[in-house]
Amino acid sequence: MNSAYRTHLETHRNTHLKELKDLLSIPSVSALSAHKPDSKRAAEWLADSLQAAGLENVKIMPTDGNPIVYADWLHADSDITALIYGHYDVQPVDPLELWQTPPFEPDIRDGKIYARGATDDKGQIFMHIKAVEALLKTEGKLPVNVKFCIEGEEEIGSPALEPFVEQNKDRLAADVLVISDTPMLEKGKPAICYSLRGLCAMQIDIRGANSDLHSGIYGGGVANPLHALAAILASMHDERGRVAVEGFYDRVRPLTEEEQQAFRDLRYDEEALKKELNVSELYGEEGFSFLERTWARPTLEINGIYGGFQGEGIKTVLPSEAHAKLSCRLVGDQDPKEIQELIEKHVYAHTPPGVQVKVTRMDTGRPFETPYDHPVIQAAMRAYEKAYEATPALTRMGGSIPIVEGFGRLLNVPVVLMGFGLPGENFHAPNEHFHLENFDKGLITICEYWKELAGIKMK
Repeated sequence: MNSAYRTHLETHRNTHLKELKDLLSIPSVSALSAHKPDSKRAAEWLADSLQAAGLENVKIMPTDGNPIVYADWLHADSDITALIYGHYDVQPVDPLELWQTPPFEPDIRDGKIYARGATDDKGQIFMHIKAVEALLKTEGKLPVNVKFCIEGEEEIGSPALEPFVEQNKDRLAADVLVISDTPMLEKGKPAICYSLRGLCAMQIDIRGANSDLHSGIYGGGVANPLHALAAILASMHDERGRVAVEGFYDRVRPLTEEEQQAFRDLRYDEEALKKELNVSELYGEEGFSFLERTWARPTLEINGIYGGFQGEGIKTVLPSEAHAKLSCRLVGDQDPKEIQELIEKHVYAHTPPGVQVKVTRMDTGRPFETPYDHPVIQAAMRAYEKAYEATPALTRMGGSIPIVEGFGRLLNVPVVLMGFGLPGENFHAPNEHFHLENFDKGLITICEYWKELAGIKMK
């Protein structure tokens, strides 16, 4: 199948890659205040690119943090409007010595482009701009109306985005939100993610005596905060891997038989995973596969424990305090604040005598799900099939992107997560890269998606 837009993309490929290199050269690291001017420069670069592509109403909109770039094109024959979200900020590059080439000097080798932000998320949002440009240059119009919302703080939790969306509901109103910031299943196997787990995090602080004590003089006679903490943490799971916090599973929706079969059809190789991770066994809630445990079941994990003597050798001390950090991944209708309340109640109920406990609530994010039979998801599947000549997998993701749920809730819009990265592309790590095969096929997929979307009837 050939078309004018495909010819345009092929003809201008070298120019597009040069432009992508220009964008990737901007060190827009949101976590480091020294790069604040670079974030502004990245926003300006994107605004210029959107303008050149034929978008209208291009604006760099200030926030309490880094600016948000907005643009739209609203002249389609279809009455469907798509909102495209992405982010121009990137992770820090440490450890720098592990990079084969400098992180902000993009390099193409072995069919991949290497740079910080290549796959997360500059490369993928850049593709959306070029897809719109290709259609406007060759067909003079777009199949659907489009709006862009590109932020600069995703890598630090998007603190300014939800207030921005709340204040700009009318400007951002759409029928579907499209995000390309998730991975494919593997090379040649595209995937559409229809569900993300939610998140909540907490810290437990245990205090005993007013100072560290000699374990020979006081041990066995005064409560040890590390023992108390260990007892509390051990009480949180039963012997079958289930979370033992009362009420934890009350709002979990079970997988349908159709979803369970879809998971089985992926034929995920758990033995290969064990070899890759160098573990003898996988662990988790009894009666569920690895994919079910990591995509569709909630978890409670201990992320860190500290207290007492940490140095080399031995110091016979009874510590005065102990600490632990916890996080949960949530599914279904679980409310992160309610889960925090249940865990806090559990901690106080299982605290041994002789110590004081404090629970501090931290990050939260709700689970997100778009029904996989929704017309906007089905249209995305057809678009992938045309570009990749392969049926995309319908997947869930074990991670959390809290702003996705926030977007869906505030704008009352279905969300389509159609990413083009690969799991091994080192996002957040040294030598981040993006396969140019997926750059090429991804551009076609996006163009075909707008065409498919124009023909659907929204529920």
